[in-house]
Amino acid sequence: MLYNLLFPLADQVGVFNLFKYLTFRTGGAVLTALVISFVAGPGIIRWLRKRQGHGQPIRTDGPESHLLTKKGTPTMGGFLVLLALTLSTLLWADLSNPYVWIVMLVTLGYGLIGFADDYLKVTKRNSKGLSGRIKLVAQVAIALVASYFIMILAPAPLAQALAVPFFKTVLVQLGMGYLFMATFVMVGASNAVNLTDGLDGLATVPVMIAAGVFALISYLVGHMVFANYLQIHHIPGSGELAVFCGALVGAGLGFLWFNAPPAMVFMGDTGSLAMGGALGAISVVTKHEIVLAIVGGLFVLETVSVIVQVASYKMTGKRVFRMAPLHHHFEKKGWAEPTVVIRFWIIAGILALVGLSTLKLR
Repeated sequence: MLYNLLFPLADQVGVFNLFKYLTFRTGGAVLTALVISFVAGPGIIRWLRKRQGHGQPIRTDGPESHLLTKKGTPTMGGFLVLLALTLSTLLWADLSNPYVWIVMLVTLGYGLIGFADDYLKVTKRNSKGLSGRIKLVAQVAIALVASYFIMILAPAPLAQALAVPFFKTVLVQLGMGYLFMATFVMVGASNAVNLTDGLDGLATVPVMIAAGVFALISYLVGHMVFANYLQIHHIPGSGELAVFCGALVGAGLGFLWFNAPPAMVFMGDTGSLAMGGALGAISVVTKHEIVLAIVGGLFVLETVSVIVQVASYKMTGKRVFRMAPLHHHFEKKGWAEPTVVIRFWIIAGILALVGLSTLKLR
């Protein structure tokens, strides 16, 4: 909004020329989302606590300590993330850029699905929430729409192609199959972050790390000179998503202030589904879907642990892990929650560096 309103006046007021620069607006988005979180957070948490009473239902089959330390904590804290993210993006992004609206569609659409899931958990006092089938159908529908518009907007050679990292010119042309591949990336990323969100701060920091990486990737992919220098595929207009990623980092930081142990509020599916979907959509726009799997390798690992656990139990009647997702396995082994969380953050940071290396190693 500020870009659309003030940059046209740069000839009259020189300082407004600052709004031309993505780096300036990305920094503004980070700080704005952070301030909104700090200002709105206490009131939203009080309202959630008042409305929810007993807070989020805690799984009885989970780590025993959770029944003591997490009981009564309200959920749906993802609403705070979405509020800060949305307002900051609308304030600092170029609202004539279609990629911004597509990513916002996925983010808010998945947030609405998560909200319905959290609402049912709280009102029905049941940890299952929304039917898995209904949730999946809604996620796929939103992702299909977003993928279709991304295909329309992308340059012709890239519209239906999957880019392969570490190679300069390799493009795997998928035809209309790309539509389903892109949908899989968004839905998969959304649910992977959701599975990771089981301990205070565990999902939030890796999401912020991934968002920071994709802020840089978006900026470079959208800049013709840098894209040509690094020999990555140029997507005109995708640089504007750096502002969105900055807002996501700021919103995540603000939420972490209230989610730090002992958590005052849980993110819930409202936040985790939305944040994961946002990362998936950005990776599709920038043609870095495979890089997302590297940068978000922690989310992939958590998801694989669940798949392996379920498959092993159904086929052999035995469990590979003491409990899935993976973070609960380590809790069951006796690791303290902060130990699990911080070590997983370290892993996320290492994977982010590996993902960034794909920009140069070609």
